[in-house]
Amino acid sequence: MVKSKVEQLIIDALEAQALEKGADIVDVEVVGATKAPTVRVRIEGADGESLTLDEVTAHTSWVSDVVEGIDPVPGAYTLEVSSPGMARPLRRPQDFVRFCGEDCQLTTTSTEGRKKFGGRIAQADDHAATLELEDGSTMTFAYDEIKKCVLKPVYDFKGSKEGKN
Repeated sequence: MVKSKVEQLIIDALEAQALEKGADIVDVEVVGATKAPTVRVRIEGADGESLTLDEVTAHTSWVSDVVEGIDPVPGAYTLEVSSPGMARPLRRPQDFVRFCGEDCQLTTTSTEGRKKFGGRIAQADDHAATLELEDGSTMTFAYDEIKKCVLKPVYDFKGSKEGKN
């Protein structure tokens, strides 16, 4: 995955402590205005389990200390620490392997033609992920060609009602 130098610096610093803190760094984004950006850190449990709001709050302290320690952006910034949510970003090869079979939206770094693709992760390994696109065709993307990839959440508003036909 392609990350900015600042984002990668933050990821590296956080990952150095995350395991001992019982957390996994899902993703880091630096977004917003240049003068006062937002640093978004998405975390989950070390074994990929979801965290409660109280657990995320508890992790915020050490995440803040690490980010402050490297002072990644000049001036003021806002730090947001949260769980990855339903539209979970995929950043590492193991994320693509873990969510094989799931639908996603992928943006490439391509400078020619189409940049956005939607489909199901059909296969993933240490070097690339293959998507079965919405039209039934497949495309393989090397991780260094992927700018961003997020799971496509599935909302079931109807739900199942037991005993009802």
